[in-house]
Amino acid sequence: MRILAKPLALPLAILAAAGSAVFAMPAAAQTMPGGAGLSLLQLNTGRGRLITLDAPISNVFVASDSIADVQVRSPTQIYVFAKTPGETSVHATTKTGRVVYAATVRVGNNIDSIDSMLRLAMPDAQIVATPMNGLILLTGTVGAPADAAEAERLVGAFVGKDTQIISRLKTATPLQVNLQVRFAEVSRSFVKDVGVNMLTRDQTSGFNFGVSSGNRVPGTIGTPDISNLPVLDASAKFGFPAGTVSLPFDPRRGDFVYPGTGTTSTFTKGTANTTLGLAGKLLGLDILGAIDLGERIGQVTTLANPNLTALSGETGTFLAGGEIPLLISQGLGTVSVEYKQYGVSLAYTPTVLSDGRISLRVKPEVSSLSAAGAVTMPNGTVVPALTTRRAETTIELGSGESMMIAGLLQNTHNNVIDKAPGLGDVPILGALFRSNSFQRNETELVIVITPYLVKPVNANEIRLPTDGYKAPDDFQRILGGQLSSSTPNDRPKPSMAAPSGAPSVGAMAPAPLAPAPMQQRQERSEKAQPPKKSKPSKKTGSAAPAPGFGF
Repeated sequence: MRILAKPLALPLAILAAAGSAVFAMPAAAQTMPGGAGLSLLQLNTGRGRLITLDAPISNVFVASDSIADVQVRSPTQIYVFAKTPGETSVHATTKTGRVVYAATVRVGNNIDSIDSMLRLAMPDAQIVATPMNGLILLTGTVGAPADAAEAERLVGAFVGKDTQIISRLKTATPLQVNLQVRFAEVSRSFVKDVGVNMLTRDQTSGFNFGVSSGNRVPGTIGTPDISNLPVLDASAKFGFPAGTVSLPFDPRRGDFVYPGTGTTSTFTKGTANTTLGLAGKLLGLDILGAIDLGERIGQVTTLANPNLTALSGETGTFLAGGEIPLLISQGLGTVSVEYKQYGVSLAYTPTVLSDGRISLRVKPEVSSLSAAGAVTMPNGTVVPALTTRRAETTIELGSGESMMIAGLLQNTHNNVIDKAPGLGDVPILGALFRSNSFQRNETELVIVITPYLVKPVNANEIRLPTDGYKAPDDFQRILGGQLSSSTPNDRPKPSMAAPSGAPSVGAMAPAPLAPAPMQQRQERSEKAQPPKKSKPSKKTGSAAPAPGFGF
């Protein structure tokens, strides 16, 4: 609408359109970036600004008069005042249509009052509240995550529930997080072996014939050695004249031994704890049998408790174990060595959130050398395998809260029967040609983590495993058999020096501390009395030294 200049008391009609709500803090009009040609005018609700123009105007346009309105004081002055939070635009033109004034008006709550409230409630914090597109952005530095949450709560109570608050506050000092990880594992095993091993020999047919069954050779069947036995006259035993027959004589048996006859049996103990042996003749056959009976029960308990401290946002790693060399073929007969870590390891990245909770990216691992799955190289080198328990996850916890991030419950059974084909299936007697092995393993593993927000402490509050240790002397070590002295040492504690006085003006040395009230009264009483001469010492004849250190 075209508006003509009239006396100052005449109000100006306004063209209005809808706008969007935006909060702003008071500031002078400034040119918007990017060459848009519009200046930015930020006002608080209930406040206004007088704009002086460089040329008379006849038309004024307001996009939304519910957010901001304009009153014309004169053809060269307009008064812009804020109504409700939001954003609108104002344009003023001359009769010829030339734009004299164009501005974007942002109306928000009283941000000055928010800053004043934050400075009063949290004087040590450096917080800036900035309106951004219908919300309030908090930036700056606070001392702790709890201060950031408190600032967000105060601003929310000030502006109301309808205004969104985004906090981008940072802590002045990076927080440190200590992570405690507990590996608790119990592994139980039960192994039972029953093995039957048999060896036979037949010499009745003029040649040796034998059968062996089982997982191992139970022993040996042989002919006794008679080369060391004495040869005596055996004619009387057969009714012949003396000197007719001579045979070796075995003193242990008390009888003559015929060459090429007799049987000797030797047992070989197996890997089982108990071996039952049997040797003799059955149906003209030499039989040697060994029954291996074994039962093994084992229990392994593993408890590892690594601790590691890292800054918020940084990654910390920990390893308590070693490195095993692995041979890697490079081709053309060359071999390189690569080391593989094993033991208790921990890697985690903590992030302290604004509400004091801790986000953790954690990767604990426990590995050990194992003979199961070992590889034998062509040159005879045995490379052991690694048994690994590993977990990797991301969780969120409060300081001091614990969570079981991983667990394993495993139960395995293994039953193996070794037998001779056909013979092992014969009822009753087939047991002589079978070996049975049974194995059961049970494993239970739990991994628990606990993060803590930590701060540096006094060195006197830290206890080390070596505190109080004192090496034994020769008498305690040799005669007493002691590994440490019975009179442990106390760890020396650092002492704190007395505070020095404030430096005096124009002097190089610090001024003395102000005396205590009792000391002042004592000094005044000493000044009132006449000075006394010090008595000479009986030993040295000099005056008694003053209290404290002397030179």
